[in-house]
Amino acid sequence: MTAPRLDVDLGRIEHNARTLVERLALRGISVTGVTKAGLGSADIANALLRAGVSALGDSRMENIERMRREQITAPISLIRSPMLSQVDRVVRSAELSLNTEWSVLKGLSSAAGQSGRSHAVLLMVELGDLREGIMPDDLADMVQVVLRLPNITLIGIGANLACHSGVVPDHNNMAELSALAESIEQTFGMRLEMVSGGNSANLDWALGAEDTGRINNLRLGEAILLGCEPLHRRPIEGLYTDAITLVAEVIEFKAKPARPWGAIAQTAFGQAPADAASGDRSRAILALGQQDVDPAGLLPPAGIRILGASGDHLITCADSGGPVVGDEVRFGLNYSALVRSMTSPYVLKAMNRNSAAGLCVSQTPECGVLSGRAG
Repeated sequence: MTAPRLDVDLGRIEHNARTLVERLALRGISVTGVTKAGLGSADIANALLRAGVSALGDSRMENIERMRREQITAPISLIRSPMLSQVDRVVRSAELSLNTEWSVLKGLSSAAGQSGRSHAVLLMVELGDLREGIMPDDLADMVQVVLRLPNITLIGIGANLACHSGVVPDHNNMAELSALAESIEQTFGMRLEMVSGGNSANLDWALGAEDTGRINNLRLGEAILLGCEPLHRRPIEGLYTDAITLVAEVIEFKAKPARPWGAIAQTAFGQAPADAASGDRSRAILALGQQDVDPAGLLPPAGIRILGASGDHLITCADSGGPVVGDEVRFGLNYSALVRSMTSPYVLKAMNRNSAAGLCVSQTPECGVLSGRAG
């Protein structure tokens, strides 16, 4: 099989999703399975649905529309604030969207009316991470406006943390979200169907809190796909951390001086070259570069160290007796590396639908097996 490629083990993704769905159900919390890192792959979406997620969520209309074309009929939420220019597409393909702006809500109302549909909305509240969200003091006024819009149904409120500023979901900010939900219900005499506390970064809180309050939904992607929690990138007990791995092929293996020679300027991507030790090193160069992946997010196998990358080449230092030309090297991924490699048209996405049951669950990234000669 050609490289570079992402080997995607759908069985392990399903296992990870089902494990989290079952654990969170004990806390009264449903899971929206987030597909954005998979570019709306129907294979990944179906694995999440088989695992029992209550709905799917994605940040890009292109991905949502792709899933609809692939006959995914489950409820799908647009989890990034809708673009005003895309409201027609939003109401046509997504049952729910996460919102903060009056003008966009008005546009969704109009688009829904023109298409003879009703569209559900969830209002996002700012709790300190300073990405999207209505300031808490302004929430009641926004709710009052939304309740007057035709063709729009307010089903709840939500928040997002740990993405822009790294603010940790904890008892205080989750209790604030619960209190806001109860205040809205008392003020307007209604019951909010959903209080969505956040993303994979909420797992430590959700699984460890004595009381989860009114939070009854989380939007999970990274934890399912990579088996790690995003706050400290620690493996989650019982989950596979190698459900998705990146494979690259060796195109050169030579002993070269460790230190470059000649006049030194910036690298191809405007960086200063790293300091190098003296002596010779065995270097393996792989057909993988900045255009394909975030090299800083790769987890190499034992015996291989990443020295740097240009647009099309990954330069590594390998132990003597390392790979030969034509060998494949398998890397683990963090979220940044996963998203960029999944987006690259030069990286094949190989979906494994036949993974065996009963495999040993990884507790550390099994990222480093030399895979042998490429076929």
